[in-house]
Amino acid sequence: MSRDVVMTGLSVLAPGSTDTEGFWKMITAGRSAIRRITAFDPAAFRSQVAGEIDLDPLALGFSRREARRLDRAAMLAVACARRAVTDAGITGGLAPERVGVSVGNAVGSATSIESEYVVLSDEGREWLVDHRYQSPHLFDHFVPASLAREVAWAVGAEGPVAVVSAGCTSGIDALGHACALIREGSADVMVAGATDAPVTPIAVACFDAIRATSRRNDDPESATRPFDRTRDGFALAEGAAMLVLEDAERARRRGADIYAAVTGYAAHCNAYHMTGLTRDGTEMARAITTALDEARLDPTAVGYVNAHGSGTPQNDRHETEAFKKALGAHAHRVPVSSIKSMIGHSLGAIGAIEAAACALAVRHGVIPPTANLHEPDPECDLDYVPLEARETALDTVLTVGSGFGGFQSAMVIEKWRGGRA
Repeated sequence: MSRDVVMTGLSVLAPGSTDTEGFWKMITAGRSAIRRITAFDPAAFRSQVAGEIDLDPLALGFSRREARRLDRAAMLAVACARRAVTDAGITGGLAPERVGVSVGNAVGSATSIESEYVVLSDEGREWLVDHRYQSPHLFDHFVPASLAREVAWAVGAEGPVAVVSAGCTSGIDALGHACALIREGSADVMVAGATDAPVTPIAVACFDAIRATSRRNDDPESATRPFDRTRDGFALAEGAAMLVLEDAERARRRGADIYAAVTGYAAHCNAYHMTGLTRDGTEMARAITTALDEARLDPTAVGYVNAHGSGTPQNDRHETEAFKKALGAHAHRVPVSSIKSMIGHSLGAIGAIEAAACALAVRHGVIPPTANLHEPDPECDLDYVPLEARETALDTVLTVGSGFGGFQSAMVIEKWRGGRA
């Protein structure tokens, strides 16, 4: 028998904050954390702004040895996982083989790989790199599975452990994979989420080349403006979120504090173009419809949509049409917003961060706004909650993701009502 899945713990590390509480206060205040890049000199690049985290490994509980060994993305994931487990109130009595880990990620240990290349190539001057200067941890940085392994070690998980890498939908997809494992009985608890730390010269150059990122360098905080007529792309960012997903009956028995339930999930691919999207939104609409069907919900049940909302002209039009196609007339009544307007686009991590934001929205009855939305695009004619948060009771939230390669994912998050009828 399929089991209900609930969220009993969560933790977010995002630009502009050092914990979940700070993250929630920031996005509900409509405050942007985008700034000029400080990780390196960005003067040579078209886009010079990003969402960075002021990461202090020692303050997060890492030893100096761990800080040297772990990539930045791994540290973000492990720190969030530890906090999420604490938040869930799991203190013991759980068989390790019944605990699993699912980590979403798009670009691996990008920060460490790039820094190692700079050293081994002598600042790029040598075509053949010199292995004598390599870090003993370089192999781990090249193997994305090391991210999930580190989380598993940190939380003592001996059940199913996996990395899900599907570009910008990785975070949602990692959560979807975790839910499936619980529902089928392969695990009782999953520590699941995503992490990425792509603010590096190579990543910035890649997005510069396809003009996907904003070049509003003179005003970083307003650089990313989803659904606005003047939008010109997203701000690259780093971040992580980990959630504790649990079999609902087990959570009930131990008296867990439940944030919300995950009741529907779907992923589709458009098999269309590496970076392009069709204007009619068919593929994302299909994912939304499938997720709602799994949740056994009519589109009119959706009280808030957390949009992918990257701020690129084609994505925002695509999403608007997808919402209309999947939700029908209700699309014009339901509030929609994009938190990327405040924390940027952390690639594979963002879907998990947005899922956490949805759980917090359900708990607090607050819809985060879309920052910097001053001049709505006439083609984006839905209620995109401009500038200010909105208080309202929420029972059902839809979150969606869209990624290069044609990936389209959707997830339904509901207020926990004690089980399905």
